[in-house]
Amino acid sequence: MLNERLFLVGVITQKEDKQEKIDLLNELVDLGKTSGGEVVEKIIQHREKIDPRYFIGKGKAEELAKIAEELNINIFIFDTELSGIQKRNLEEMTGRKVLDRTELILDIFSKHASSMGAKIEVEITQLKYSRSRLTGKGIEMSRLGGGIGTMGPGEKKLETDRRKIKDRLHTLNKKLEMIEKSRIVQSNQRRSLRRVALVGYTNAGKSTIMNKLTRSDLLVENKLFSTLDSTTRTLMGPNLEKVLVTDTVGFLRKLPHELINSFKSTLQEAIEADLRLHVVDISHPSCEEHLAAGNALLEELGVIKRPMIYVFNKIDKDAFLVDTFRNKYPDALFISAHQDIQPVKDAIFSFFSLI
Repeated sequence: MLNERLFLVGVITQKEDKQEKIDLLNELVDLGKTSGGEVVEKIIQHREKIDPRYFIGKGKAEELAKIAEELNINIFIFDTELSGIQKRNLEEMTGRKVLDRTELILDIFSKHASSMGAKIEVEITQLKYSRSRLTGKGIEMSRLGGGIGTMGPGEKKLETDRRKIKDRLHTLNKKLEMIEKSRIVQSNQRRSLRRVALVGYTNAGKSTIMNKLTRSDLLVENKLFSTLDSTTRTLMGPNLEKVLVTDTVGFLRKLPHELINSFKSTLQEAIEADLRLHVVDISHPSCEEHLAAGNALLEELGVIKRPMIYVFNKIDKDAFLVDTFRNKYPDALFISAHQDIQPVKDAIFSFFSLI
């Protein structure tokens, strides 16, 4: 099947930072590719205020409808959350499927979730998000077809009434309670063990570090959210002491709040670990923004003041920045995970006084 052709739309109002909007739209490009789509075009519109009916205004929506015909666009993706009315009006005007950033992220999560718990948490969040935006059918699901934005609840006909969504949520929450009880038992069994959590922005290199530390073979791809479920492996100390290392789901700017709430159980390892390694891709142009986004989420999880070491990865790609960041973060580690993982091992063993 050919990739769905995507048109990305961002809006800047007078109070918003232009460069940040550009960065976020570029990130949306990566999210679109991760979803399996082909990004054909993208625009940023300047507006004094958001149009309550069409978000970008009726005239601009009409313009997008023409472009959709010319470029054979399948889906419009907006970088800001849309109301139910805005989404319905845009779909009716353009004759195309319309998603916002949150729906796209949820769709990616639904495709990448592998454990039963993660799948349930994603569907719960999708259902709640869709329920809050139910305004009528708009374009029929049969007309929209399958593909991006129709995973999970999309296939379960969310255009039906709120009662069916409520019943489904009740069932899912019961299943999640059972999974959570099992997770708590496993967590209690690990309390006597040394525990480290790899945290940080998506695609920062956490899975590569995990593989190098524990000689594992976790999936490593140059995509956002290539891994979703937390994975735990064993790192052996100098005298065969065991240290459990967990690779957690990647962070993202503007990560839907609903997703943070539902994935707290997935991020529980980051909360309960003795030590967090906050991995940052030093070569990324938005490196410091990624670091700040990660710290914001760790603060929301209540662990920002607990033991943590910054690990600036991929120094081989941008050695120029290393000295600057060394001065700013004197206690941080600076590595290229593909070349030498020993500094990370030493830091972990030193923390647990295993050397």
